[in-house]
Amino acid sequence: MPPLLDATSSGQVRLEAQKGRTAFVGSSRADTWGFNQPFLGPTLRMSTGRATQVDVLNSLDEEISVHWHGLLVPGTVDGGPHQTVEPATTWSPELELTQPAATAWYHSHIHGATARQVQMGLAGVLHIDDGQDDARGLPSQYGVDDLTLVLQDRRFSRRGEIDLSLTMPDRMMGFLGDTILVNGQVGTMAVVPKGLVRLRLLNGSNARIYTLALSDGRPMHLVATDSGYLDKPTRLSKLRLSPGERFEVLVDFSDARDVTLTSEHNPNTGMMGGMMGGRRQQSGRFSVLPFTVDPTLPTRITRQPDDLGGSRPNGDAANAIWRRLSLDMPMGMGMMLGRSDRRFSINGDAFAMDRINFRVTQGTIERWTVNADMMMHPFHVHGVKFQVLSENGRAPQRQNTGWKDTVLVNGSVDLLIRFDQPAPANAPFMYHCHILEHEDGGMMGQFTVG
Repeated sequence: MPPLLDATSSGQVRLEAQKGRTAFVGSSRADTWGFNQPFLGPTLRMSTGRATQVDVLNSLDEEISVHWHGLLVPGTVDGGPHQTVEPATTWSPELELTQPAATAWYHSHIHGATARQVQMGLAGVLHIDDGQDDARGLPSQYGVDDLTLVLQDRRFSRRGEIDLSLTMPDRMMGFLGDTILVNGQVGTMAVVPKGLVRLRLLNGSNARIYTLALSDGRPMHLVATDSGYLDKPTRLSKLRLSPGERFEVLVDFSDARDVTLTSEHNPNTGMMGGMMGGRRQQSGRFSVLPFTVDPTLPTRITRQPDDLGGSRPNGDAANAIWRRLSLDMPMGMGMMLGRSDRRFSINGDAFAMDRINFRVTQGTIERWTVNADMMMHPFHVHGVKFQVLSENGRAPQRQNTGWKDTVLVNGSVDLLIRFDQPAPANAPFMYHCHILEHEDGGMMGQFTVG
């Protein structure tokens, strides 16, 4: 597990973005970045219902930012591309959390450099804690029966360095690596007790979509989505996890049998597959993380909880303002030549730091219809949680019936969003595709709330 940095008592957190050297494959060490360590960052635990003071020191040679993905905080402390942290300086936001318990994460969000900086390691997980997990009957012992799992993929050079080069298919469809990392490690395994184990799953990859299942067919019970707990567990045989999404599931290891978390290969090309070529599509399943049971570990939870104390949104879109957003791919020869007028965009507008795309009145509810015709795109909105009203005109998938802030758009989705957090013109909220190469390429917009 990543080291746990618990701020629930002190109300203070210090993060330092720093250079490091990390061994991933073989005996070679790669140049990496991390927060407080050589690669990735610690798991932060913050209390809801109180403020946490965060100090972010940038000890790197270029500007960064730290976006609190999933936190419902004002735009001035959201950590988007407008809140840069220059080298040798410290950014000190105060995060006052009033939202329900959830698993969020943090990562750099510099426009044009997000993909590279996250690849180098500027990301970590954040637990929003309300102190009620034991009362819910949920596994809560960090690193024993409550596992935080960051899923990523990378490519490595023969010397063991992270390969940051991008092919044309990488630029168009997003980076896909050939090596899976879990919590920054290659070829690792998880040791678990003989009982119920909670997996907090984060897709921290740039573009890879995972369709997760357990190798022996045992079920997973979904207990939380991006923005908090469900009312009761939902039984799933597989779970699709796109970049930026988080899900919490319970897995029963009481039979003491070893099992492996696997994923399908998801090409995510749609019409683009035939146009781009060059990227060999794989089929079948691959291993993500093996689990082995250690019966000497303490078994705390053996029974599925009945009531999680959370909720499923059930809003009314009848009187909501309706916006339509199209996630647009570049086309034609201009795309192949990298022409600036053939860029990734939303509603035809490529992202510009000095352009506010629209303004929202604080406290209002809006319905957003988001369309993606060429391929699947994970769509994220800063500063909010939302309800998935429908997917392609049908009821949302079971995994999308909870509160969300990121959703995979495969055709069309309808979202219902309430805007409670303020965001002024000098610190607007972003909405964007969470394939990081698309985000850097212009598939992002920004809005104010006031």
